[in-house]
Amino acid sequence: MLPLVRRTREPHLGMWALPGGWLDPAEDLDAAASRTLAETTALAPSYLEQLYTFGAVDRAPSRAIAIVYWALLRSDLVDAQRAVEDAPENVEWFDADDLPELAFDHGRIAEYALWRLRNKVGYSTIAAGLLPDEFTLTELREVYEAVLGRRLDPSNFRRLLEGSDELVPTESFRTGKHRPARLYRYNGSA
Repeated sequence: MLPLVRRTREPHLGMWALPGGWLDPAEDLDAAASRTLAETTALAPSYLEQLYTFGAVDRAPSRAIAIVYWALLRSDLVDAQRAVEDAPENVEWFDADDLPELAFDHGRIAEYALWRLRNKVGYSTIAAGLLPDEFTLTELREVYEAVLGRRLDPSNFRRLLEGSDELVPTESFRTGKHRPARLYRYNGSA
């Protein structure tokens, strides 16, 4: 899912766009990306990384370049962050594979970010940015399936991860309809 903001001014008045803003002369790029996300969506990232610089001549009327960051938001914190009283009203969440037409070149940016995430999930622990600190293997597999857009065999997924040193089993279990599921945490950060 991606948070999009409805543009409140020209150009592209009323169209959906990725959250964005201007760089303050006194802040670095990482700080500007975090601030912009907070100001436009009232959300704080659990993972933030510079993605790419977009600077096609016709991308914006003022010949602006965009230094694009991607932010991952922990699933357990998004609802709480969105429920804040002063959360912006012009923000809505959309399925990354079913976005409306976006302003400027934001459709191309979203496609590139999704392509990059799908590739990076295969060789890194970036999925940790979408999960609480402790999670079940089923929850982790569901994140991978959502990112990759396809179903994974649960047995093979479990075998692959249990053979690695990326995950650390905890002494905690989550109970539910079925037998209790062991909670895991990542060994390090995303």
